[in-house]
Amino acid sequence: MTIQIKKILSISLLLLISFGAFSQEKLSKKERKKQLNEAQASRLFIDGQRYLMQEDFDRAYFYFQKARELSPEQPAINFKIAEILLRANQVDKALEFGMKAVELDPDNKYYNLVMAEVYSKQNQPKKAAAILEKLMANTDENQNYILDLASLYLAGNEFDKALEALTAAEDYYGLAPQITLQKQKIFLRKNDLKSAIQEGEKLIDSQPGNSLYVINLVEILFNNGKTDEAIQQVEKSLAAYPNQPDLQMAAYALYKDKGDIDKAEELIKSAFANPDLEGPVKAQAFAGILQEPKSARRDDLIENLSASMLANHPNDADILTILGDKKLFEGDREGALELYRQSLTINPANAQVLQGVITTMFELGKEFTEIEELTSTAVGEFPDRAEFWFFDGTAKLAVKKGEEAETSLNKALEINNGKNPQLDLLINGQLGDAYHLTGKSEKAFEAYEAVLKVRPDDEHVLNNYAYYLSLAKKDLEKAKSMSSQLVKRFPKNATYLDTHAWVLFQLKDYEGAKTYMELALKYEESPSGVMLEHYGDILFHLGNSNEAIAYWKKAEGGEETSEFLLKKIKDKKYYD
Repeated sequence: MTIQIKKILSISLLLLISFGAFSQEKLSKKERKKQLNEAQASRLFIDGQRYLMQEDFDRAYFYFQKARELSPEQPAINFKIAEILLRANQVDKALEFGMKAVELDPDNKYYNLVMAEVYSKQNQPKKAAAILEKLMANTDENQNYILDLASLYLAGNEFDKALEALTAAEDYYGLAPQITLQKQKIFLRKNDLKSAIQEGEKLIDSQPGNSLYVINLVEILFNNGKTDEAIQQVEKSLAAYPNQPDLQMAAYALYKDKGDIDKAEELIKSAFANPDLEGPVKAQAFAGILQEPKSARRDDLIENLSASMLANHPNDADILTILGDKKLFEGDREGALELYRQSLTINPANAQVLQGVITTMFELGKEFTEIEELTSTAVGEFPDRAEFWFFDGTAKLAVKKGEEAETSLNKALEINNGKNPQLDLLINGQLGDAYHLTGKSEKAFEAYEAVLKVRPDDEHVLNNYAYYLSLAKKDLEKAKSMSSQLVKRFPKNATYLDTHAWVLFQLKDYEGAKTYMELALKYEESPSGVMLEHYGDILFHLGNSNEAIAYWKKAEGGEETSEFLLKKIKDKKYYD
């Protein structure tokens, strides 16, 4: 609670009154010194006030302090110092100077108000309330502090006094919604439901047609098991003012709770058909229906509401997003992606939708260059979100921007800082791939080890770690152990079969390598260039030179083939 402190006006006049004029009579040396100090203090006070008005609080404080050194018994100086300290939230220090000001001039309203604010900030509402009570008792002019007094009573859990103060505030200000609503809350805390309902009815009667106050009372009735009374309130208001779609939505929830589904659906259809009901409200209600168990009736309602939303709000980002969610529920990821992207064109700063678009594009295997454009936008819009840096690093890795991928993935680790352990595992898995791409094999292996320490069965890491060890011809038994796990778990996964075959090849188990590579080629619809080249290499080492050369030629122009492929074909010889 903040009590407004009014500025002291006409400072020069005040000082003249407070400090007094110079006497024309002959004064003693002590009296002359006192007058000189007061005059100098007056000048310093005026300088302090000038800087205070310019909001240069440090300088103002300096001049007021200097003035106090010369004239410590002037209440106005102590008041100003207290005021500045209060602004700086140095409440305990402000207390000392505020108390001094009140001690020197007990009837000054502004000095007392400073003390009330100090006590309020010190969480001593009863002391603050006592000050306001005294001020209000002295004169009717101070009745405008009645709402502040009510707030202090509430802070002190003095509910009966708060109600009295709020009732007095209604007498002073007239019927005001914020006062009535506050009284209503107090009655509810006191378990006086009857009085709370009466306050709600009073508010509705004071502003007929205001649906917010009807909904407020309806919520109170519903939360207290009075569904029928809540329905009566809604129906009464709708009968008088039919164009209230938010009340129709409230009635929909009430009738649905009672099990009258026909009436509930009638109301929600009518509300959704009304363009005055805002898109976000409709989207939220629609999201709840999407989560309901699937049925023919539910599906018909969803289709009806979808058409209504799209007709009334074709350019509402929330509506497009929730319709995208509907497509996703139906398994239509392409349709969902289209709607999400439309939503982003209207509101590009929606993190949830942006993430949905990016993840859906990854799942659908969209062009990585296109995904990278979005991830770059995402980290620009939301630089403090680790998941967007992870997506950005993953996209950059896919387009072979190794150094940039490293930067983004390390940024993701830094921001996540262990808060989401699962995300750390995903980041380290990708970071291992990025390090390998930039030739930092040892760092790649460290990143993989960090993942396997927590998740020893991670498919992505087991496969890539085993494959890169085989390429480095390092720890081949360890590589074999990892790739063996995968082909046992996924006997038809061409990628894992290819990796295992190549590990066996490096261990010079050419027959075993041939067996697994043939399985890889069997289960892969479109074998990559590197798979075909690997099979040729295996055949060559088994003495099938002609067949090996045929596969090397098939591999020509394919993805990720070795730098020696053309030389192998030309020389009809294996090169490592």
